Amino acid sequence: MLQDFSTWFLNNIKDPKMAEDHGSCTIITNKSHWQAKLDDAQSRQKIVVVDFNASWCGPCRLMGPIFVELSKKYENNFIFLKVDVDEVLEVTNDWEIRAMPTFLFIKDGKEIDKIVGANKDELQKKAQFYASNQSGLPQS
Repeated sequence: MLQDFSTWFLNNIKDPKMAEDHGSCTIITNKSHWQAKLDDAQSRQKIVVVDFNASWCGPCRLMGPIFVELSKKYENNFIFLKVDVDEVLEVTNDWEIRAMPTFLFIKDGKEIDKIVGANKDELQKKAQFYASNQSGLPQS
């Protein structure tokens, strides 16, 4: 029974990378692309919000559309990036990502906040907080 559900779930939940609408998210393809985006964010004094995900990860598939909606809502506040942990291993390892999905908030090349797991409410709460607090001071 569980295997039947797992098979159905994997076959019927759309992979966010394959979705036509990526909102304001940039799909990172390699380390130099990643670094260019971090450099751009720093020069524009923007906070980067990153979704580290995997195509085979059910919770990632559930959070993908939520992340895209946040990228539309806050496109003027943040730079949104998506990183497939299996495709961009060097970045994944550099940032010590161990579980998916993991969401990082990065300011000036440094992690200022992190969410591990499919926690929609926490992601929305932190996005709202940092949208109104671009200094990047961590939320207490």
